[in-house]
Amino acid sequence: RTEPVNPPARFAVQNRQRRFAVDPRELSAFLERIAADVAPGDHRTATLRIVSDRKIRELNRRFRDQDRPTDVLAFPFLPEEEAEYLGDLVVSADTAARQAQEVGVGLDDEIRVLAVHGYLHLLGYDHEQDRGEMERLERVLRLRHGLLRN
Repeated sequence: RTEPVNPPARFAVQNRQRRFAVDPRELSAFLERIAADVAPGDHRTATLRIVSDRKIRELNRRFRDQDRPTDVLAFPFLPEEEAEYLGDLVVSADTAARQAQEVGVGLDDEIRVLAVHGYLHLLGYDHEQDRGEMERLERVLRLRHGLLRN
């Protein structure tokens, strides 16, 4: 009798900071559920790195010319049409913790909210140009997946 083979995880989650406890397996499973909801036929993989403000500031300066920390960065892999790899997401645990405190949610939920936001960017959504489409989708996903932050 053979055991069913689980498909490889679409999301590799790496905790690259030490200040806050993060569960990479849980975050990966959460993103799998989001992907099944938003892009069920898309099996491209992605990496989510949880980092410090210092690291995300360095990336923000290098790639966006903004010398300050930010909450989430998305780096799509190009060309989208033929790649099995969707891209990289980077979330600052420090900024997520501050934002979680400001809106009264837990750090885990805030990191999930930011990961969803970044994932949608990897899929090509752009809240700066889509007349609210991405924001509406984020709101629906937060409700469906039990994230209380609005």
